[in-house]
Amino acid sequence: MKKWNVFLNTLMVALVGAFLGNSAYVVWDFYAHPEQYAAQSAPWYTSILFYGVFTLVGLLICLVIKAVIKRKRGA
Repeated sequence: MKKWNVFLNTLMVALVGAFLGNSAYVVWDFYAHPEQYAAQSAPWYTSILFYGVFTLVGLLICLVIKAVIKRKRGA
């Protein structure tokens, strides 16, 4: 069970790191190439929100799995 806990913790940190890295790149790209984003109908931060939702879903799944493992171990 400890291996699963370590794996899930690593996965959660990787999800957050990927989200932060992608967000930083999108912000940099917006300021470096604003003309590309001016032609879009959606706001420039839409992709950040999109990845944020998937990151939250991934974190929620990991937390549910961790809760199930904790409950099994305690029972």
